[in-house]
Amino acid sequence: MKELIILRGLPGSGKSTLAKILAGESDPLLSIDDFFTDTNGNYHFESDKNHLAYKQCEQKCSDEMRRGSLKIFVHNTFTLDWEMEPYLEMAKQFDYRVHVVTVENYHGSTNVHDISNEQLKKMAEKYKVKLFASLKGGPT
Repeated sequence: MKELIILRGLPGSGKSTLAKILAGESDPLLSIDDFFTDTNGNYHFESDKNHLAYKQCEQKCSDEMRRGSLKIFVHNTFTLDWEMEPYLEMAKQFDYRVHVVTVENYHGSTNVHDISNEQLKKMAEKYKVKLFASLKGGPT
């Protein structure tokens, strides 16, 4: 079975670190941060290009699915459900089983993106977690 592993959480929660721990050497690790990271590993965020970063990440995921990669890790904030929709649709199209992992910051690290605590709180307020799938005739 081919697997799409989506790691979601607030900046600084450890999504990228966990993806590196879980992935094998040949498993693709995809993130919008890749768009803003130069070849020396320096991160330079440009808000006016954020939409391009999202599209690039989606395209790379689609390319990996077309190649038939057995496990693909995507690690973005995904604070809103609709942000995962393109990946969920691709998974259906290419027959990938989806795992969504919410990463929480129990380790106390700060985010490397200089996002203020005020901004993090706003992001956290929008965050929704789906704890079970709704079943016909069951709870929704």
